[in-house]
Amino acid sequence: MTGSHIDSPNEDGLGFWKYMLAGSVAGMVEHMAMFPVDTLKTRMQMPVAASTSSSPTVFSHFSPDRHNVGSVFNKIIRKEGVLGLYRGIGAMGLGAGPAHAVYFTVYEVCKEKLGGNRPGHHPLVHAASGVVATTASDAVLTPMDVVKQRLQLKRSPYVGVRDCVTKILKEEGFRAFYASYRTTVVMNAPFTAVHFATYEAAKNVLSEISPENATEERILVHITAGGAAGALAGAVTTPLDVVKTRLQCQGVCGADTFSSTSIRMALKQIVAKEGPHALIRGLKPRVLFHAPAASICWATYEAMKKFLHHVPESSLPSLL
Repeated sequence: MTGSHIDSPNEDGLGFWKYMLAGSVAGMVEHMAMFPVDTLKTRMQMPVAASTSSSPTVFSHFSPDRHNVGSVFNKIIRKEGVLGLYRGIGAMGLGAGPAHAVYFTVYEVCKEKLGGNRPGHHPLVHAASGVVATTASDAVLTPMDVVKQRLQLKRSPYVGVRDCVTKILKEEGFRAFYASYRTTVVMNAPFTAVHFATYEAAKNVLSEISPENATEERILVHITAGGAAGALAGAVTTPLDVVKTRLQCQGVCGADTFSSTSIRMALKQIVAKEGPHALIRGLKPRVLFHAPAASICWATYEAMKKFLHHVPESSLPSLL
């Protein structure tokens, strides 16, 4: 999830429900628009099964096309069609809205309680509030993220979202939906902290340098700074994202299984079997995802805030 900043009600006149609705729409648009790139990342992070007469689940970890985004994209289009890039998008649609609602709500509450809305610079407060927010929202999104990841796999054994949920519950139990939760939080906590602190600092600096153009320039700052921060944070956290993907898809299509949800154990097992380079698989599509995703999220969020500015606050709960 891309980190985002919400101005306090004192700054733009928006209240609780408007922030939650704007954030939910922004999150859904962001994830849905970038879904094909996310599919490429998932495919590149999982080992490739190479069927043989002696062993049907032997993996070819060193295929020359594994690190080529264009090659993976062309294979999906050629063998599965355009719809192959969108398998699992229904799960993301179901999870992104509620998760982002929780995300923005928790952030606003924490920021207010910790004094982040007071005049001055509060990077630690914004970062801490972001970490708490992503921890809560990941608890909502992770189950649907597991379903989404499994549907994105090549030759996925699941027909759709309902079929995937039913089979996971029957064959692996409810805990399978949260096998990657610890890794997700460990990955998203620093990712989100950097985003919130960077956004708040950029907004304050811009307001001081050019207060007469702050409103117009703030959108540009959100887009450019968000894209750069998203790309950097995405690149740095790629090894943890690989672990998350493997934990979520373990045992599917012959993939390796893990004896526990320990991040350290999963890292050691992946490196021992495939080498350290396996931990940076999907780096390019992950960066390609987070840079524009942040820009899309910011543009949508700002547009929604502007649209909702004149909508009565009391009328929004019935719409959510």
